[in-house]
Amino acid sequence: MAVSDDRSRCDISAVLGGAGLPGETVAAWLAGAGAIGGDYQADADRFSRQWRLGDDLLQKLPRKPQRTAQEAAAAALLLECDRMSRERFLARHAEAVYRRLTNDCAGFKRIESLVLDAAALLPGLTPDTKRLAAERGIPQRDKDGVEIDQGIFLARVLAHPVVGAHLCHAMLLPRAEALERRDEYFSGGTLELEGATLERRGHASFITLRNPRFLNAEDEATLDGFEIAADLAILDPSSDIVVVRGAAVDHPKFRGKRLFSAGINLTHLYHGRISYLWYMRRDMGVVNKIYRGVARPDIGPEEIYGGTTEKPWIAAVDGFAIGGGCQILLVTDYVLAASDAYLTLPARKEGIIPGASNMRLWRFTGDRIARQAILYGRRLDCDTPEGRLVCDEVVPPVALDDALAKVVDGFASSGVVSAAGNRRAIRVGQEPLDLFRSYMAVYAREQAYCHFSPALIANLERHWGAQNRTP
Repeated sequence: MAVSDDRSRCDISAVLGGAGLPGETVAAWLAGAGAIGGDYQADADRFSRQWRLGDDLLQKLPRKPQRTAQEAAAAALLLECDRMSRERFLARHAEAVYRRLTNDCAGFKRIESLVLDAAALLPGLTPDTKRLAAERGIPQRDKDGVEIDQGIFLARVLAHPVVGAHLCHAMLLPRAEALERRDEYFSGGTLELEGATLERRGHASFITLRNPRFLNAEDEATLDGFEIAADLAILDPSSDIVVVRGAAVDHPKFRGKRLFSAGINLTHLYHGRISYLWYMRRDMGVVNKIYRGVARPDIGPEEIYGGTTEKPWIAAVDGFAIGGGCQILLVTDYVLAASDAYLTLPARKEGIIPGASNMRLWRFTGDRIARQAILYGRRLDCDTPEGRLVCDEVVPPVALDDALAKVVDGFASSGVVSAAGNRRAIRVGQEPLDLFRSYMAVYAREQAYCHFSPALIANLERHWGAQNRTP
């Protein structure tokens, strides 16, 4: 069976025909790409034609909220079958596609460029800008989830040891926007960015996370600024340490109080304003740079090559570090927390995977507590034995500023010459780059399906009341 191993051609035709789709196009789509051959170009031509036919059929249906039960079943079947065929194609040809997109790995492309170039190279493999625009900004529940195809593509690329490592390398390079503003920060010592401010104070660069209306939550508006700030803080020759802390917020409940981070902006997520690629850009970009440093194009970022520029990171936690905020703590070198602060990874209540926490949290807390936090929403208060497994030092809230100054001074006065070497030596035993690559291959696909799951919408309405919040 060319389209599906689980359904007969007659069954598929009946479902699609029952939704009023044209029989001639359905028949052409059912003829499909067939089995994978040995020739890349022949397979690419056949599969691309099938995916384009499938998308044409999907677009003949009403938009998701207006579909009848029969039309909804037809849409689900088209999406399911074409995703299965993308998996089959990429299982054989992911490396070939990636090498064509990167001039045989001679050039680097960030994932946001890579997936769009893949759509141009092989139409239908990933959604093009027109298909993405059609779903941008509409409520999450009303999307068909065409971005899942990006997740399938990235998962297959990352699963390949050679090209997957090359993509990890690309995402660790400094952003062009950071290099453009390098002289401005290096000479002036301050920089205002959307979502973050950067300031050099003595031996340290301070990154302050800022999204005051949403309790310093992370979203599409904050991500670029945070990563640019991280690039410049790491590359700054006049500082030895990086400190990350949340700004004061203006939410009525916490007005004027510093908070570390409320994690992903759930209101924006519910209203369809967080793209799937946001997760991949974040965890392969800024979060991985905090953990591994910034790479160079001429040397591999693997620990054995020592090919990154990196510094110790200190996190100062006021109030709470929820979700993505907690994830950041797991890649820093020292966590200083206020005694009234707490940590949570409420992924169960959101219906998503909490970044790379599944790979990292257990190293701090042990397996049982990690599973309780991720699968059952256990809260870790910082001033408890469990919280101190993540936090290095806990002080009264009024003492946090003075304590932070002492921690920074302690790092600086003892010298940081060996810091990069020690970080690499720890990392190679805990989470070498190849382990990260393998994890992200799983994460890329699973998070894509989670992001568009009906369960996510139900969870956000049940636990967050997202339907009553204004983006």
